[in-house]
Amino acid sequence: MENQEKHTETEQKELEEALILSWIRVTAVLKNTRITKKMIYNEAVVMAIVYDRYKKDGVGAVSFGDICKKTRMLKSLVNRTIGSLVKRGFLERRTGEDKRTTYVLPVAKKLPEFLEEHERSMSLARRVIDLIGEEDARAFCRIADKVFNADPLPKE
Repeated sequence: MENQEKHTETEQKELEEALILSWIRVTAVLKNTRITKKMIYNEAVVMAIVYDRYKKDGVGAVSFGDICKKTRMLKSLVNRTIGSLVKRGFLERRTGEDKRTTYVLPVAKKLPEFLEEHERSMSLARRVIDLIGEEDARAFCRIADKVFNADPLPKE
């Protein structure tokens, strides 16, 4: 019985190591596959979130707080990224009615330029789906959502 517990503990450690290495490889594919040419990675991520909202409601207003939650980026990095996108004309800032919340909205005339960049991400997604199949792609999305929503990261 003791030998079986050690074997199980060893298998658990091996699985943990395998998970970390797999995570590293997946994030490397996303960050290092030049999926954008005219935007840095964080700009493309923020624009994808704003565009997703825009597709749903035709407005696309997203608060800075929502962007922080959806990306897990530091507030300072979100502020810099949004500042860059505002300066480049992709987003505009709006203050909420209570004056405490700031929102960003997409600039309609710049959406085609973003969508050209976004198509590169979509092309990567299509290649991955072709590689792993629709069923595994949907499973990957479910698992990623489960991990993201559970926040498995240790608290500092």
